[in-house]
Amino acid sequence: MGWVSQGVSFLTDTMDLITKAQQNNLEAFEQLVLGYQDRVYSHCLHLTMNPEDAQDLAQDVFVQAFKGLRSFRKESDFGTWLHRIAVNQWINHCRRTRKVVTFSIDEPLPGRDSDMLRELAATEESPQENVERQELKAQLQEALQKIPDEYRLALVLREIEGYNYEEIASLLECSLGTVKSRINRGRKALKKELDKSGMKA
Repeated sequence: MGWVSQGVSFLTDTMDLITKAQQNNLEAFEQLVLGYQDRVYSHCLHLTMNPEDAQDLAQDVFVQAFKGLRSFRKESDFGTWLHRIAVNQWINHCRRTRKVVTFSIDEPLPGRDSDMLRELAATEESPQENVERQELKAQLQEALQKIPDEYRLALVLREIEGYNYEEIASLLECSLGTVKSRINRGRKALKKELDKSGMKA
């Protein structure tokens, strides 16, 4: 039962810190940052696939979190709230800079529909297989860049982050049907682009 009591204690401490931070207690907010910075950075790295961009995005997330802390409703998960801020900040950044949202295929993906991508992420291979994999990766990245951002982002949350449809709907603040539609259309669009390049999805 130890892990249960520790979990309850963590939640209680987090809620106490949030309450104090909402009252402009900077020390309490700094404690929240320390408790969530690794998790937030990990999310940001999955979105940006660039350590420097991830650091900048994570910093922006906490700045926006501090500004909007009074609007946080304590019945929701604080980590999920921070992740939603990260997603929204990244979307806004991409719109401003017209930066293409991409994701890495160098690590295995958790989604069951990602068998092809997991195969591309294999680490044990011959030199010839490595060359072939690099070519496939290049084709895949090129295909991904041609998919609309709203489809690509939904795929990142599903295939990289491992979120279920309900969680993605919450993060993107859209309906469950919209999430399923974006992921389904994203997969079809990706397959279409891969077929054009002669790569079988």
